[in-house]
Amino acid sequence: MKSKNYLYWTTFVAINGGLLFGLNMAGISGAVDMLKGEFYLTDSGLGTVAALLTIGCLIGALFTGFFTEKYGRKKVMLATAFLYIISALGCAFAGSSAVLIVFRVLSGLAVGATSVVGPMYISEISPAHNRGRLVSMNQFAITIGIVLAYVFDYLFLGLGKESWRYMLAVPALFSMFYLIFLLVSFPESPRWLVAKERKDEAASVMLKIGGEELVNSELAQMEKVISDEIAKKKMAFSELFRGKTGKVVLIGTLIAALQQITGINAVIMFAPEIFKAAGSAKGDSMMQAMMVGLVNFLMTIVALWLVDKKGRKNLLLWGAAGMILSLTYLTWEFVKPEQFGIGVLAALLVYISFFAASFAPVMWVIISEIYPNRIKGVAMSFSTAISWLCTFLTVYFAPVIQGALGLEYLFAIFGGFSIIAFVFVKIWIPETKGKSLEQIENELGLI
Repeated sequence: MKSKNYLYWTTFVAINGGLLFGLNMAGISGAVDMLKGEFYLTDSGLGTVAALLTIGCLIGALFTGFFTEKYGRKKVMLATAFLYIISALGCAFAGSSAVLIVFRVLSGLAVGATSVVGPMYISEISPAHNRGRLVSMNQFAITIGIVLAYVFDYLFLGLGKESWRYMLAVPALFSMFYLIFLLVSFPESPRWLVAKERKDEAASVMLKIGGEELVNSELAQMEKVISDEIAKKKMAFSELFRGKTGKVVLIGTLIAALQQITGINAVIMFAPEIFKAAGSAKGDSMMQAMMVGLVNFLMTIVALWLVDKKGRKNLLLWGAAGMILSLTYLTWEFVKPEQFGIGVLAALLVYISFFAASFAPVMWVIISEIYPNRIKGVAMSFSTAISWLCTFLTVYFAPVIQGALGLEYLFAIFGGFSIIAFVFVKIWIPETKGKSLEQIENELGLI
């Protein structure tokens, strides 16, 4: 197989985890009303069922770094494929809210692990000149999963009060394909192989991925940097919070947190409910939610095109600015006694557009780039776990705030965090476009 084709195939297999991420996160959106009726859930209870997936994500993300360092990236991906199958079937056949919650948490474990290992793996196999685009493909796959979740939810709406079971079973089918792809033809990360003193295997993988040019340009430097890191004393967890390393981890963790507390997952999960609050009927609200998913998908394509051209920082700044404007308008809309339905839809689509073209993919690119190999697994796990904690808080409190105070307060809160995100990016985020991972490490003073 030609090197470029093999690189694209390997990336395609890896991003199937992202596809399942999106399916699991958004698949519950069409089932919200049915779950409330089936299990007699209050707003708080609904928030619990929706948000406990993110607790599983937090736990999965927190421990994935350790497992990826010990067992390799590929074995962790295989484990997530099995978890996706089991959790989807468990949710579909749940007979009580307690059982549903258990399998939602299990699904979250898989999503959390995927959110760490997917970007990590792709960043480690990608040549420097197109690494941003290839890592962003993982977010692209997430958006495809979200669109598919909305489409399947819409198609299953007419199948009666048990149709929520079909909606939650969808990820099981896609998980089986993911498992097959991983088993048939999928290599281990060359950086992990070098760290485990399996240089010949690493060279073989790099030869297939990028040809002799990649082997000649990056293998020796990779081997030296990793060798120097191994020669250092074993990293203590407390090192993540000290000195220059601590500063870099703080930057990565804060951008991961801001990606979530600007509201995206609350909007994705509860889009149909937001449109209903603006006066749309159930069927129309699901169709509008599909439009949200489609715009999310299309604007991620824009990010794929721009991330290696315009740079990471510029995309984040423009994204934050667009989110601030759209959330301000949404706040104003829901302050009024009556909402202009088309205006709400348009503003939400603008919000989604700017998020999808910036924070959605670029956050994952940045945290996969700025952490040195010696701490990458643990640091990415920590930052991603904090991101999932913020996701849990956002998704749990969104229906509570909506029910108690109204959507105007919810959008105002998200808008405030978007302003903070803009200021943070402007001051603290470094530009990493077009640089090798080892060069980035050197420029951040970590070598």
